[in-house]
Amino acid sequence: METLQSLFSGVFEFHWQFLLMYAIGGALIYLAIAKDYEPMLLLPIGFGAILANLPLNAVWGGEDGAGVLRLLYNAGILTELFPVLIFIGIGAMTDFRPLFSTPKMVFFGAAAQFGIFATIIAVLGLTALFPALKDNIIQLGLSQEAFKDATPLEILIKAAAAIGIIGTADGPTSIVVAGKFAPQLLGPISVAAYSYMALVPIIQPPVIKALTTKKERCIEMEYSEKKISKTAMIIFPIAVTVVVALIAPPSAPLIGLLMFGNLIKECGVLERLNKAAQNELANIVTLLLGITIGATMEYSAFLQPVTIAILALGLVAFVFDTAGGVLFAKLLNVFSKKKINPMIGAAGISAFPMSARLVQKMYKNENPGHFILMQAVSANVSGQLGSVVAGSLILTLVPMLLGH
Repeated sequence: METLQSLFSGVFEFHWQFLLMYAIGGALIYLAIAKDYEPMLLLPIGFGAILANLPLNAVWGGEDGAGVLRLLYNAGILTELFPVLIFIGIGAMTDFRPLFSTPKMVFFGAAAQFGIFATIIAVLGLTALFPALKDNIIQLGLSQEAFKDATPLEILIKAAAAIGIIGTADGPTSIVVAGKFAPQLLGPISVAAYSYMALVPIIQPPVIKALTTKKERCIEMEYSEKKISKTAMIIFPIAVTVVVALIAPPSAPLIGLLMFGNLIKECGVLERLNKAAQNELANIVTLLLGITIGATMEYSAFLQPVTIAILALGLVAFVFDTAGGVLFAKLLNVFSKKKINPMIGAAGISAFPMSARLVQKMYKNENPGHFILMQAVSANVSGQLGSVVAGSLILTLVPMLLGH
């Protein structure tokens, strides 16, 4: 019998919850392959979820040692290495020229962050209505070594802030904030952030149509591309890094490496590094980030009431993000002679470039033969910057609120 248990230890240690996690991982893989929803992220996350729920913690590792995915988690997630490296690649892919041509679009990057604060309030409201959810969040927090001396209120507020950051529609920023404020919720928060980014083409259109009329969606906008000097494009990432870091110091790692990637692109003398940042670096880090995030979805931590709440609240965050941008555009139109197509506001979220493409696609269906792609890209790029700043402000303000 002992020999059989040794040979088939995986079978004897199998739990029915594994099957549920395999189904969740399989669903993410299905969305990646069959629906082509962010396959570079959802497929590694889905397979990572399956690996994390193999018997005996074979890939993650148990008390006797760390498995390969835990090593990646410790080295890349807890240290924030993977998220900041991803930002180098994003910066190298980002062209800020459309934003220079339509600078007022920068306000949409701020307006679309409304979902963060709406979701934080929603989290606190839900925990007040459902004490069991509140207890679940607090108990998970107390299980973390870093929070063993924290008060229940501190754990709750930090968890609410971490969940609210899903509203940035920015995976790396969500990972950084969750890693600092609620590492026990890192798995579901990351999965919610990346999954809803992939589902932008499904989430945003109904919200946009519910808040706008056919006439508003057909508003035409002029776009004249301004010639931006190379000097300006080189100074811009340096200036943004310094100014944003002065306003929100915790943003320095993310905004600094985002702008570093953009500087590599714009300087014109590092083409090999520019291509490497856009391709090899971005691809390798995305691969490792995705499978490591998936590996945090171990069933005992993931199959909790708070996970369902996070997935629901993540949807709320994206809806409020979209609504905030659209309604802000409509507000501007009350005072502006040159009307803004309200759909542009929806592109203010950080889901770059999916949201900009979606807005152009919707506009093309409403008003064939016309384009608002460049204005949408401007708002989308602003959302990328806005998400980093918003996440950094949360990292600064929450400890101040708690008296730390």
